[in-house]
Amino acid sequence: MRRLFYLLREAWANMRANRTTTVVAILTTAFTLSCVGIFLLLYVNLRSAAGWLQEDIKIMVYLEDQLTRDAVVELEDRLKADRMVAATVFISKEQALGEFRAQFPEDSHLLEGLGQNPLPASFVVTLTPQFRSPDAVKRWTERVRTIGGIAKVDYNQEWIDALAGLIRYIELIAIGVGVILSTAAVTIIGNTIRLTLFSRREEVEILRLIGATRWFIRIPYLLEGAVLGACGSALSLLILKGGFELFRQQISATGRLSGIEHMITFFPVSVCLALVLVGVGLGFAGSFVSLRRFGEGRA
Repeated sequence: MRRLFYLLREAWANMRANRTTTVVAILTTAFTLSCVGIFLLLYVNLRSAAGWLQEDIKIMVYLEDQLTRDAVVELEDRLKADRMVAATVFISKEQALGEFRAQFPEDSHLLEGLGQNPLPASFVVTLTPQFRSPDAVKRWTERVRTIGGIAKVDYNQEWIDALAGLIRYIELIAIGVGVILSTAAVTIIGNTIRLTLFSRREEVEILRLIGATRWFIRIPYLLEGAVLGACGSALSLLILKGGFELFRQQISATGRLSGIEHMITFFPVSVCLALVLVGVGLGFAGSFVSLRRFGEGRA
């Protein structure tokens, strides 16, 4: 217990003795992790938006006009018996025409000169939650298109594919930026620890001469790096949270994109803790690299 207290006290003494470099390291680490956090926050919310689209996906199964009532009932029973289908709603030709006139009153005159109702009957199909992924929906629609009596199957696949593609690009960018800036954070913290080592190199040499082990000498500096990384990561979360709340207030104040401020969310507690642990890991890595470069001959 006394040894642990000594190691913690040494780490704290190192940070107090080098206040300027400590503050610079924390601020720079916070900035670099904030840049990564922006992409990560965008990625999290786009993934949520994709989930909402998948939850709300409706597949339109349009029927051929010559189908009899019995054939429609038989087709409906077949769709309901499918294990991937959660619910079906039948829309007759008359209902489809009424909905078209209600949604597009200015264009309803376009159908008057056709003599008969050109809109087909259809089923609105909702799939079960476990089969709402883009690949599962695509496979189901391709299978249903081969059933006799079905003229067309349509759903908002383009929107889902576009959003999935955007998420993949953001994910790749976040990974690339994360790797670059994480390397920068490790370098910054490593340089801070190196400055501390140079300023206390005589004490390190004395400890080595009186028989202190290599890890006993290194642990305070490793702890210092971990603390610097944790502080920088925590500060980056505060910056991100402040910017996030300001963004939501601006959206609410302007009145544009009404309701979106309630749809976007900040990181959950688990992700916040994970980011702090990432900061700890980066700080530890920076200290370890610095100690290896400095101490192979001394420590």
